[in-house]
Amino acid sequence: MTDFIRYTPDLEAPQPDEAAVHAGMVEQFAKIQETTLKDYGHAVRGVHAKAHGLLVGSLEVLPGLSPALAQGAFAARGRHDVVLRFSTNPGDILDDSVSTPRGLAIKILGVAGERLPDAQGLTQDFVLANAPAFTAPDGAAFLKSLKLLAATTDTPQVFKKGFSALLRGVEAVLEGLGTKSPTVIALGGHPETHILGETFYSQAPLRWGDYVAKVAVAPVSPELTALTGAALNVNGKPNGLREAVAAFFAAQAGVWEIRAQLLTNRETMPVEDASVPWPETESPYRPVARITVPRQEAWNDAKARALDDGLAFSPWHGLAAHRPLGAIMRARRVVYPRSAGFRAEHNGCPIHEPGSAAAFRV
Repeated sequence: MTDFIRYTPDLEAPQPDEAAVHAGMVEQFAKIQETTLKDYGHAVRGVHAKAHGLLVGSLEVLPGLSPALAQGAFAARGRHDVVLRFSTNPGDILDDSVSTPRGLAIKILGVAGERLPDAQGLTQDFVLANAPAFTAPDGAAFLKSLKLLAATTDTPQVFKKGFSALLRGVEAVLEGLGTKSPTVIALGGHPETHILGETFYSQAPLRWGDYVAKVAVAPVSPELTALTGAALNVNGKPNGLREAVAAFFAAQAGVWEIRAQLLTNRETMPVEDASVPWPETESPYRPVARITVPRQEAWNDAKARALDDGLAFSPWHGLAAHRPLGAIMRARRVVYPRSAGFRAEHNGCPIHEPGSAAAFRV
């Protein structure tokens, strides 16, 4: 039987300069958001500004989970409403031919239990991206990337499109040789594929009740798995990804699986360095719940106001049993509320934790 490592506070090792690093991140996010507010007349997120699908569904905790998996929000069988937001990485809203990493944020509603500090409501959020590891090991390294993003936010799209096309060519060559470059993908070289076929990862770890885990959300219904790696030509379609998501859910439902990868080796599965993927040969991702999204309109103005403008997603919205861990997660605790507050202030739209998904079923 696998020995899962139990959570203890010494798994984290905060660095003495983290407060200064976090202050630097807040400054760079503010620069990005102030630039985009001036450009659009509307405040958007500092990263993952562009949404491609806004969906409402239900989550069911799977029966018969082992004690190590039956933790926190997944401790007992039950069904919850869930909200999903698909996005891409930049803090500015670009044509989809600028091809960047994809994100998925989910908000599970009606989750009772001891809350994290400052976590309002009864929700549990997971913030995910379509790579098993983060692009930077810690906050200091990510701050360097953030400064580059802030400096290039106002670069004309024609240059970003050309650079993205060049990087996609580079990445295609690398993948033809059997490898990938997270850096090339992050800078705009992501292959032009359907966003609904992606598997998304928390990248950084969190408490899993008595244990520690990373989280993944993977497509499992045949109609979704058929889209994994499927080419999607968005040239001439500024919102091609959004149109593809809308077309899919206009015709059919989709099912995803939530999976947990439990910590088993402190050496090969570091908590502080988010850039290291945890070996699945040592600890595979194990299913804990299913998300079912019925046919619906995946994008409309009412949903955009209620779900895109009216909600914030953060790994710090949730249960103490799912406390985020490591340098990247600690940075998010400081940066995300400032970014959400900027949107609320400038859009005149209060951001709150929902008690029901009824308002989003539009």
